[in-house]
Amino acid sequence: MRKRAAVLCGAAVVVAGTFTAVPAEAGVERSPKLAWKSCGTTAHPTLQCASLKVPLDHANPHGEQITLALSRVPHTAKTYQGPLLVNPGGPGGSGLGLAGFVAKTLPKPVAAQYDVIGFDPRGVGKSKPALDCRPGHFDPVRPDSVPSTPALEKADRSRAQSFAKACGDKYAHLLPYIDTISAARDMDRIRHAVGAERINYFGYSYGTYLGAVYARLFPERVRRLVLDSVVDPTGVWYENNLTQDHAFNDRHLAFMAWVAKHHATYKLGTDPAKIEAKWYAMRAALAKKPAGGTVGPAELEETFLPGGYFNGYWPHLAEAFAAYVGDRNGDPLVEAYENFAAVDAAGDNSYSVYTSVQCRDATWPRHWEQWREDNWAVYAKAPFMTWSNAWYNAPCAFWPTGSPQPVNVANGQLPPVLLLQATGDAATPYQGAVMMHRMLHGSSLVVEEGGQNHGISLSGNACLDKHVAAYLTDGTVPRGDGEVDAVCDALPGPKPLSPTSAASSRGSTLHGLLGFRG
Repeated sequence: MRKRAAVLCGAAVVVAGTFTAVPAEAGVERSPKLAWKSCGTTAHPTLQCASLKVPLDHANPHGEQITLALSRVPHTAKTYQGPLLVNPGGPGGSGLGLAGFVAKTLPKPVAAQYDVIGFDPRGVGKSKPALDCRPGHFDPVRPDSVPSTPALEKADRSRAQSFAKACGDKYAHLLPYIDTISAARDMDRIRHAVGAERINYFGYSYGTYLGAVYARLFPERVRRLVLDSVVDPTGVWYENNLTQDHAFNDRHLAFMAWVAKHHATYKLGTDPAKIEAKWYAMRAALAKKPAGGTVGPAELEETFLPGGYFNGYWPHLAEAFAAYVGDRNGDPLVEAYENFAAVDAAGDNSYSVYTSVQCRDATWPRHWEQWREDNWAVYAKAPFMTWSNAWYNAPCAFWPTGSPQPVNVANGQLPPVLLLQATGDAATPYQGAVMMHRMLHGSSLVVEEGGQNHGISLSGNACLDKHVAAYLTDGTVPRGDGEVDAVCDALPGPKPLSPTSAASSRGSTLHGLLGFRG
């Protein structure tokens, strides 16, 4: 997955179990009316765009200003339920494209009642300034992520340290304000600018934590809150990443079992354990000779990681796996890497914001010995992505700004909140949703039993979407007697590709917008 600060009206935020007074945002002036302009596309012809200036430091509202990029699909119904802000997670994900998708995918009578508003959070995408700490940080071929020798550990650690230093050198005055609380306060500026007393919010992944932090800061300004694939708010962020490692390893084993089930197609065998051994043998071979001079072991892990987010990618990954093992043909691996893992300028920007937010949001271990000990312990049980994930987050061990304790999002002041969670989600494991459910008093948890994906609503499951539509229509939530309020069956798993396979689906479209690591 991949916070702290000031609150309006002199309220207090619960931080790490204690009440910490935070400075009020004094002298807030009414935001100027947004100048929405058409920026429609073929898929979303009514899409509009605007920009909004917000303070870099919300405690100094008349100081330096930064610019947020916004998108909107305006309501068309006579009944208007206000703005519905949407966020795809990350941190570092661009929300501009998500507005059109949500407006198009919700039932038309429901979407028509809302202004669906996307935004690029501070530092992201078309918002200005946009961060890019170290262009080309992910250029292949990178050192093997598993630090099996002192030289490899030194190389990977040096990369992480260099990234943190580059961010500090380039953005020293920005980094103290690139965090979740600042982003939540930006959301309230958006609310202010559109003239709404309260907002509706729909967040995926990290966006669930952003929504919960907004609700903790501004409970009286929350009308409806949909949180899909829920972050554990008690593990922000170091512990959550270690928990992810076990869950992603489980998903990788599930992929091996799926390949075994389809031996007739992939010819890799019928024993998942033996297929897994072939995958790790492929990894070892790529360490000696990267496919196409591009895909070494680190790139291989990044290529297969998206399969842990969305099983719709499994057929593509299985074909590349089979081609390499069966024919030593690395071309499909290179193609899969380019489709699923190659990092472009937008990816550099996203990672720069990801690290900036995560490293600033919470306290991370500063002694490398703890990272080494913890990750080797997890690797012994969950080798698939443990060290890849560790290096992805390792800049936080060297981050140039201080980090407070995370926000305690416990909240008893909200209207009903709708939580959606798959039992087999790897990026935000199931127990995180249970924890959020307990902390948001009066919330309702809808579980996709047997679901394997991350980001599950508006992705083809009619049962889940029925609950979302009912909630956004009139606030209706299911109520159960136990830990879970409603259960939906998971969608069927994917099938191998065929000449008639659909080129895309709602699921693949959504996951293209959500991205990975968030």
